Amino acid sequence: MGQSATILHADLDAFYASVEQLLDPSLRGKPIAVGAGVVLAASYEARAFGVRGGMTGRKARELCPELLFVGGNFKDYQRLGDAAMRILDDFTPLVERISIDEAFADVAGCTHLFGSPAEIATTIRARVRGELGLPISVGVARTKHLAKIASQVAKPDGLVVVDPAIELAFLHDLPVELMWGVGPVTAARLAENGIETIGQLARTPGWSLERLLGPAAGEKLSALAWNRDPRAIRTHHRAHSAGAQSALGSKPALARVFVPALRHLADRVATRLRAKSRPGRTVTVRVRFADMRSVSRALTLDAPISATAILAEIAEELVRGLLADHQNERTITLLAISVSHLEEQFGLQLDLPLGLADEPRRPGSKRGMARFVADRAIDRIRDRFGWEAVGYASVALGPQRSVPDAFRELAEKDL
Repeated sequence: MGQSATILHADLDAFYASVEQLLDPSLRGKPIAVGAGVVLAASYEARAFGVRGGMTGRKARELCPELLFVGGNFKDYQRLGDAAMRILDDFTPLVERISIDEAFADVAGCTHLFGSPAEIATTIRARVRGELGLPISVGVARTKHLAKIASQVAKPDGLVVVDPAIELAFLHDLPVELMWGVGPVTAARLAENGIETIGQLARTPGWSLERLLGPAAGEKLSALAWNRDPRAIRTHHRAHSAGAQSALGSKPALARVFVPALRHLADRVATRLRAKSRPGRTVTVRVRFADMRSVSRALTLDAPISATAILAEIAEELVRGLLADHQNERTITLLAISVSHLEEQFGLQLDLPLGLADEPRRPGSKRGMARFVADRAIDRIRDRFGWEAVGYASVALGPQRSVPDAFRELAEKDL
């Protein structure tokens, strides 16, 4: 095990709530939540009562009657998140930002300048606190997966360095929920089979994990449980998909709820696809029900799309089909749309009017071209005057959305 621990995972603590407490000192030390109908983020004081992101406002107030809701200063989130990540850039060019408030960094090549990885992490934490007034936790390890787990163990506002000589001893005592890719559903499935720690998972035979989770997930988690993670820091990479999701709280599984939400998500995703000139062929929708179980459905098209209306129509059709197959599910808590199999560059192939069933959805058809022209006009106006300057009536006039546009923009990773 010759490789040393040089990968850092830096993660701002309770970021949105911490920014609110920074901007308004009267909120410090109090349980606060960003959002309204749905909790987008909760401070550590609120988390102590069981308040979590994605929870309805009503449920959050039941758990914590003293909870204070704040609307969200989204431009400040972007500004401060960018500033914190730029501090990492001062130490190494090998920085991979994975969201607005977290990033990996490989410091193997700069220890002769700035000291050991632990010293670099200590300096980064001090600078983020001193220059921005924000807490940040850092994990240092030999692999990306273990560094990310170490930063979670370090929270709140801490530093954990995992010596390669003891990494399996460190890893195997921890709960499986800390692993990348283990959500509530997977954790519950593992717990039903007596697997609660990463060590127990590591010692589970591969055939048993495959039976529980499927071949791909079983093999991946088994490797990570033994800290086999060959992924390097990727500073520049083109995404293979673009997606957006909306936490709805607990809403009835009715068209009046899911259609406006899907149209808004389609508007977001399609706008980003056009901005990067990367239309995609596969549309996937995901619906989460009241028991936190998620179900997905996908459709692969003959021609790649990036038109808002076409994407919205396909997503609506997929969700209707999905709900028809789960008629006993009365409540939905989250909707998501993603587009994958992205083209490397944009090219529009004109279609002859042959009367095909899917002709209105083909980008090169007469209707598809009209939609493309309308989208481009909207894009240009928004580029000049801002997102709210113009939009589709079916989106703009829909019911009030539980998650503000500005938060959704920040939460969606760029292509």
